[in-house]
Amino acid sequence: MDRRQFIVRSAGLAAAASAIAPALAQTVSAPPVKTARTNVLEVGYHESGPSTGIPVFLLHGFPDDAYAYDGVAPALAKAGHRAFAIYLRGYGPTRFLDASAPRTAEQAAIGQDIIDFADALKLPRFAVCGFDWGGRAACVASALHPDRVRAAVLIGGYSIQNTVTQGPPAAPAAVRNGWYQWYFNTEIGREGLKQNRRALCKFMWQEWSPTWHFSDAMYDLTAPSFDNPDFVDCVIHSYRHRNFNAPGEQRFLEMEQQLAKRPKIEVPTIVLHGGDDGFGRPPADTTPAERASFTNLVARRVVEGAGHFVPHEKPDAVASALLEVLAASK
Repeated sequence: MDRRQFIVRSAGLAAAASAIAPALAQTVSAPPVKTARTNVLEVGYHESGPSTGIPVFLLHGFPDDAYAYDGVAPALAKAGHRAFAIYLRGYGPTRFLDASAPRTAEQAAIGQDIIDFADALKLPRFAVCGFDWGGRAACVASALHPDRVRAAVLIGGYSIQNTVTQGPPAAPAAVRNGWYQWYFNTEIGREGLKQNRRALCKFMWQEWSPTWHFSDAMYDLTAPSFDNPDFVDCVIHSYRHRNFNAPGEQRFLEMEQQLAKRPKIEVPTIVLHGGDDGFGRPPADTTPAERASFTNLVARRVVEGAGHFVPHEKPDAVASALLEVLAASK
């Protein structure tokens, strides 16, 4: 029984049993955490499947953690692939090696983290799957390192940003949906995230996936990842940097300039969108922008009944897309 199955079954038990379900799920069902050391981070991850399988990096978003892929990794392992559910910088057990290193989380940094992780484990080629921050990291790695990335499942589509040249103001609906970004660009927003991180992140789960009726037990298993000592600094930097209110690292300036040109993604790709995403319902059909961004688009689907956190909500759809795109790749 995996952690997801445990939670679902526990929900149907008597009140006394459900009260202890979170603790039992963590101690009985949680996969062990491994670590890999890069030149910047000690990266925490969960590994499933045979060592001879195709490596697949599973990348979570904000606010979430590696447990988002609890329902995806077992299917990959069963098919003979090697799944790595990775904790991004600022989350869970992942730590910076240098106490004086800047706690940045610009897109170039999280994209480079993926390449560095692969190098640390001596994995020359791998597939990626991600949403939100993880989707952006997967996009960056796929666009800039097509020799390393075998295939991609990108939840939410193409999300590489232009952090070099500021664009026109967003449409009013997008401005409304981005309220949390404007909040994080204030000092009261930083303090609010620091003091109320669990309540705030839970609110985002509810708002961004309005048809996902997750249990308190499930949320409480992920929420400790937000207690990472670098969580607040990384989150604040991510949302300030993309809005031109915080500098990036000097070593990433050239990469950010490359990304500002919105490079095409040439690896075999399947794009998934949550039909009930709180940021807005996606178009039913592939858009011209998607066709232009992905030169090897295997498929593009809207996952009905899922919001922003698709791997949590519809893990079978994500696992099926990964198996399909792996079969289409070389």
